[in-house]
Amino acid sequence: MASLKEVRGRITSISSTQQITKAMKMVSAAKLRRAQDSILRMRPYAQRLSGILTNLSSMAEGSVSNAYAEKREVNSVLIIAITSDRGLAGAFNSNIVKGVMALVNGKYKSQYEAGNVTILTIGRKGFDAFRKRGFNVIGDYSNTFANLSFETVRAAAERAMADFVAGEYDQVDIVYNEFKNVATQIVRQEQFLPIEEKPAEEVDAEVMLIDYTFEPSKEQIIEELIPKSLKIQVYKAVLESNASEHGARMTAMDKATENAGELLKQLKLTYNRTRQAAITKEILEIVGGAEALASE
Repeated sequence: MASLKEVRGRITSISSTQQITKAMKMVSAAKLRRAQDSILRMRPYAQRLSGILTNLSSMAEGSVSNAYAEKREVNSVLIIAITSDRGLAGAFNSNIVKGVMALVNGKYKSQYEAGNVTILTIGRKGFDAFRKRGFNVIGDYSNTFANLSFETVRAAAERAMADFVAGEYDQVDIVYNEFKNVATQIVRQEQFLPIEEKPAEEVDAEVMLIDYTFEPSKEQIIEELIPKSLKIQVYKAVLESNASEHGARMTAMDKATENAGELLKQLKLTYNRTRQAAITKEILEIVGGAEALASE
């Protein structure tokens, strides 16, 4: 049985840890509210912009030459993996790593075996994880979340877009955590490039009925909107990941605080039992000594 000093030391240590996890939970809760507001404002804009662009591109009936929609035989693949810069968020980062590994071992198995899968990471944890696994990791966007804004995310999006247009990669996918609620984050894998165009029969009927006036021209507007829409798509994924990170960390720290409380209860019970045993032993020794003296 552990000594009283050892048990007291463990109680002090766990109490300090519980205070830290409780503080981290409160910090994550405050950050989550801001992150949740940001993604809730971004979703309608991003979805509407993407929908309008897809429908207008489909209505153009091939009259628009779009380098971002060029379909090629998939020999080389780039995967944009969005993780966090810090840990202590439960399975948040490991789920992204698992999602990417499932992708390269399934859909892109032949490209992976040929060494033609490259990872572009946004977040320090992903950068470290994929480097350790021997992947070719390009770009270090590890401080994106320290000052999260459209400008900080744009650099990563522009690099992926430029490399695709240059023919370095035939397909670009994004893997990220989508925020559903505080306790639930869903790993999403989306095709980023080439742009998937809807066939004419799937174009939104309401859009088809709208009589648009284009100035200067439909083609020029679409060509200008495409790069912006793609960057918004990456920015939205990063905002989703940011909200998911704070939700995951808040949940993890809440659970850690609860576990620390349970462990403290057990340790305090152990401490009281050990103390009671020590007191009982001392009493028995005193009684035994007194009986020995009386017998003399």
